[in-house]
Amino acid sequence: MDFQETALQTTFPRLLLKHASARPTATAMREKEFGIWQALSWADLQQMVEQIACGLHQAGLRRDDHMVVVGSNRPRLYATMLAVQALGAVPIPLYQDAVAGECVFPINNADVAFAFAEDQEQVDKLLEIREQCPQLAHVYFDDPRGLRDYDEPGLASMDELIASGKVFAKLHAAFFREQIEQAGPDDIAAMFFTSGTTGNPKGVVHTHDSLLDRARAGADFDKLTENEEVLAYLPPAWIGQNIFSYAQWLACGYVVNCPESSATVTIDLKEVGPTYYFAPPRVFEGLLTSVMIRMEDAGALKRRMFHAFMALARRVGPDRMDGKPLGLADRLLYGLGDWMVYGPLRNNLGLSRVRVAYTAGEAIGPDLFQFYRSIGVNLKQLYGSTETAVFVCLQPDNAARADTVGMPIAGVEIKVADNGEILVKSPGLLKEYFKNPAATAEVLTADGWYHTSDAGFLDAHGHLKIIDRVKDVGRIKGGANDGAMFAPKYVENKLKFFPYIKEVVAYGDGRDKVCVMINIDMDAVGNWAERRNLAYAGYTDLAQKPEVYALIKDCVEKVNADLAADELLAGSQISRFLVLHKELDADDGELTRTNKVRRGFIADKYLPLVDGLYGGKSEQFIETVVKFEDGRSGSVSATLKIEDTQTFAPVKAAA
Repeated sequence: MDFQETALQTTFPRLLLKHASARPTATAMREKEFGIWQALSWADLQQMVEQIACGLHQAGLRRDDHMVVVGSNRPRLYATMLAVQALGAVPIPLYQDAVAGECVFPINNADVAFAFAEDQEQVDKLLEIREQCPQLAHVYFDDPRGLRDYDEPGLASMDELIASGKVFAKLHAAFFREQIEQAGPDDIAAMFFTSGTTGNPKGVVHTHDSLLDRARAGADFDKLTENEEVLAYLPPAWIGQNIFSYAQWLACGYVVNCPESSATVTIDLKEVGPTYYFAPPRVFEGLLTSVMIRMEDAGALKRRMFHAFMALARRVGPDRMDGKPLGLADRLLYGLGDWMVYGPLRNNLGLSRVRVAYTAGEAIGPDLFQFYRSIGVNLKQLYGSTETAVFVCLQPDNAARADTVGMPIAGVEIKVADNGEILVKSPGLLKEYFKNPAATAEVLTADGWYHTSDAGFLDAHGHLKIIDRVKDVGRIKGGANDGAMFAPKYVENKLKFFPYIKEVVAYGDGRDKVCVMINIDMDAVGNWAERRNLAYAGYTDLAQKPEVYALIKDCVEKVNADLAADELLAGSQISRFLVLHKELDADDGELTRTNKVRRGFIADKYLPLVDGLYGGKSEQFIETVVKFEDGRSGSVSATLKIEDTQTFAPVKAAA
């Protein structure tokens, strides 16, 4: 069946009706419950959506109203979003790991009276802020465990909502379809709140057309069909997950699989064997780190075989993936390696059936990128944002490179402003920022160009290269590198290419040198320490070990050597570093909910450390307030060592 026509000039609920009509018994979603995968057909999904929509209508949800949904990827969460859209109302997914206080602004800003909450944790969160959000009258929960004795006005189960909707649907058989037919492609389909790194989050308003146009453009680019299998494990509030497991799901009609829990994702990945997969770089880093840890613990013969075949894969694998010709000997050896190493490795990672895999959100290290492509995983990069409905640039199968984010796809125009900022024109652009015309005017020009705030350029092959955020690109002031360009994200990402480094915060704009604060990767460094019989009592203790500092210093100096060969950024070499005593955490305000570093907030919070780095100190005491998962607060303190590093003279390019 050709879904090209159905994905254009339509709405999400209409696509649901088309799939349910054309393939009623085909599987739309699977959910793992109690260790068993349960399938939901398109016909069953349509019935569930109709009953939820009728129940919500009876409860008072009307066209243009807003309803928040907060929880993990679950069939009923997706069905609720479709039901809300069927009534002409607007679903707003919120991050399930956000603390209660972070939900107040979105709910009040959008005047939300209805909410879907997955379980007791999310119900407690919404009830906690009810006094601050008095209009929040209806809260529906999916998982009843722990909620039996709750007696709150407006709190009801999804089972109750569905039961009332079922009765209404029988009495008003035409109601559901009549409501769907009233909506058009230019109507508002969803709102996504930004992470709010510099203030209150902004509600990004998207229409059915803007989301589905980009979903279809991405599907056409990678020839996606109804036969794909997708694992939906990232937060539904993040537009990347929403595009992959909602917009493209309905545009293409493939199967979305919902893991049992965040703890079982790795196991579920192997069981599902997705054909279309998306993960941010840190997930790919984690998968590779787990592999390397296991290999270090393997026998000597197995390690030698692994490293020998991986050397072959690094040499010929990327060319093979790009469709370039290989010699007979290399083809035979790679085939043997695929049977003995690469195939079992892909299977162990859960990537044995992947036809297309994407990563985005942060730069991915060249070594990491080439590793996956060398073992036969078609890993590519994309570029986009919440405001652009994700798909701006994608990498063709035979032109995937670690140093670019792809080429503009159908419908997209890109130009570079005089200050280096990337401007985008696309059918997938946001309609507006909700109740924020000033912010809308800042990012959307009168002639339809969107200001991305990213600095970059198009290379000679038409691929887009991103350097950093425009506002973050600065200059070194004073010292030997006075006037040199400083791109903190570029420096941070180069350090994060090492498996021992999880997070980095770099400073240097307006200063005479670059200094960084580093989070070690507890799994990778912990395993490294155990293999050396290096005892430690926890993260803080391990992070301050002299041996760990020597390990991290070696990584920093390797980055400096690389930067020395970069004419533009040779002045961004790192002069001093320290290893933080705690992991940066979104609950402590140090990261956004999409795990982006809040550099300014961290500079204020850790001002003594910044002063120590730039004041020439060899150590600095710090005490930090932290929030625990149960809501309690505590503190972590330590005296952190500060190390100087070797920098290198810039390498002159050959004439």
